[in-house]
Formats: sequence, C-alpha cells, structure tokens
Amino acid sequence: MSAYFAELSKALRAADVFRPCLVLDRDRLDGNIALVKQRLAPGLAVRLVDKSLPCLPLLSHIARALETSRFMTFHPPVTQAVLDAFPEGDLLYGKPMPVEAARAALARGGAGWWSRVCWLIDTPERLAEYGALAAELDTELRFAFEVDVGLHRGGFSSPAEIKALTIPKGLRCEGIMAYEAHAPEIPGLFGGAEEALKQASAKAAEFVAVLDPGQRRILNIGGSKTALLHGGSVANEVSIGSAFALPGDFDTPGLDGFRPAAFIATPILKALDPVLPGPVAVSRTLQVLGLFPKKGCYLYGGKWMAEPVFPQGMKPNGLIGLSSNQQFMGLPADAAVKPGDYAFLRPTQSEAVLQHFGAIAVFSGGRIVDFWPALPMR
Repeated sequence: MSAYFAELSKALRAADVFRPCLVLDRDRLDGNIALVKQRLAPGLAVRLVDKSLPCLPLLSHIARALETSRFMTFHPPVTQAVLDAFPEGDLLYGKPMPVEAARAALARGGAGWWSRVCWLIDTPERLAEYGALAAELDTELRFAFEVDVGLHRGGFSSPAEIKALTIPKGLRCEGIMAYEAHAPEIPGLFGGAEEALKQASAKAAEFVAVLDPGQRRILNIGGSKTALLHGGSVANEVSIGSAFALPGDFDTPGLDGFRPAAFIATPILKALDPVLPGPVAVSRTLQVLGLFPKKGCYLYGGKWMAEPVFPQGMKPNGLIGLSSNQQFMGLPADAAVKPGDYAFLRPTQSEAVLQHFGAIAVFSGGRIVDFWPALPMR
C-alpha cells in the first residue's frame, strides 16, 4: 500500500494539488464496474444512485459502461441536474418527497421535463396528496410504491393495503421500490443474510402480484451491498451506487473483490513530538502509559467521514480531539513524515463526502488526468 500512496502523492504534486481533495482512481473504478457486469444476474438492469455518485462525469462514465439510463434520485436540485445531463434518463425517487417539494420542483423545471421522474409513494395519505397535485397542475404524475420487505423504514407493509387503494386520476403506477439494506446485518442466529434476502424477494413478489400487468415497469430491489446477490427474483432492476467507489462502510461479502477507488488526500502541515497543554510531565506520563502518541502530525483540514489509511498507523487521538481546520493525528514512533507529505483517508461513505471538495481529481495510469466537478449539495 505504501507504493500505491507514494504514486498518488507524486501525481498530486505533478498536478499542483496542495490542498485537501477527493481522489478518484479511475482504473480501480473500471475494475469495479467490470465486476458488476460480471456478477449481475441475467435480466436485471442497473439503476445508478445519484446521491452516492454525486458527479455528472462519474455518473456518465458508469452509465456508458453499463449501458443504462436509469437513475435513482433523492434531492430535487440533483434530480434537475441529472435530467439536464441525461435527456434519455429515467429517474426513480429513492425516498418520498413532501408534496410541497414536488410542487416546487415541477414549477421550476416544468411538468413536461419532469415526466421522466417517478415519485415514491409510501402511504395512502401521500397518494392522495400527489393525486391532488396532479389535478392542480392538470398533468400526469408517475409513481412507484415504497414497500417494506423487512427493513421497517416505512412504506406499505402489506400487499392488501395496496390492493385496497383507489389510484387518483392523474397518477400512473409504475411499480414498486423494495429496499433490503437490513439483510447483510441479520445474524446467523436469525437466518443470516441469505435467508433475509430470500424473505425480502418473496415479500416483494407478493406486492408485485397485486399490481396490474401494466403497473410493473419498475420492479426495483437491492442496494450496493445486496444487488449482486439477487438472481432469479421478481425484480427487473437493482440500485447500485457506493459499490463503484467502495467506501469503508461497504466492505461486505456481497462486494468481495471490489477495491476502494476514492480517497481523501491532504497535505501534512506539521510533523512534531506532541505535547498536551499544561505540564509536560503529564504528556510524558500518558505516553509511557500508551495513552498519548510520541509522534504526531497536523493535517490540512479534517473531521471528515473517513478513516486514515496512510501513513500507516496514523489515527486521531481523543485527548486532542477532532478539528475541521487542523486535524491532529497520532503516528507510530518510527513514522517518517515531514510537512508537505500527503496523508490519505478512506471515506466511510461516498454520498456527501464526494461533494465536499469541489472538483474530484481523477487518477489513472499514474497521473491526474482530469478534474470532474461534483454536484452541489444544495
């Protein structure tokens, strides 16, 4: 790993990047894309999750490779950007939007332009609200039902609930969205991930059975941790986002063989023998007890949703705490670092983190080959 981060450091210096930035390894990204293509069950399409890949060139790169124009969206300003960038894009909301947010988005973007958006309906009350909105705007709105297949985060819990509904005029049902992020977390005592996925697929099939044939265009299931574990289920598409960058929270059996493709790189501002405020003897005693490091450094920035990966053994210290300005990191006593060296951290998630640094530095073939603008957070 040291050689890899030395290569990244050399590339950043050559590109005159001397500030905190997000580095995306395009070669590793392409390797992860290849694994998705290899492992995706026949008959399943991929719907790309924009919140986890909040960068239009990144979305475009993956969409071309997978030959997909399906996106899962979560935030109206990002939705509008994706609609603008992908004229053939078909967008499904991954969470229900307040009807006022939908009204504002439709007013800004135009109902015709937003006809490629499928809204998410999780309750009879929201169905009625969207029906009233369709009547108010004199337009047709597409929607899918959010169904609960074991996560218990909301949505319809029983197919009978959906069967009993009367869909208001102006709304068109396109299918269901079933999310089973809980499955990898189920302990073996209760059947484990494999059994949880079987149960989720079976429950999704029950919901599909109460839909008319014309209401089954979108049968969505899965997320990055589970999408490649599905095969032969009722679903016709799976959602994948974070898997392509593989942040730390996604080190799961369902993504074996994938490699981290995104890192935070930041210059080391100071390298020193750390001493706590107050009597020096206190610091020395804590060091002898192994409670405070004998060597440390301060980073340019900090307090990110990320875990340190280089220099090896670098870690935060609770006695000094976190800082978004100059983050202190403890180091092993034999660490050889100096101001101007780069430190690297691996994001724990890709959503929000990829948007934190502005343009993403794209690394390929040993150099920074491009800068891809991230989508704004608002």
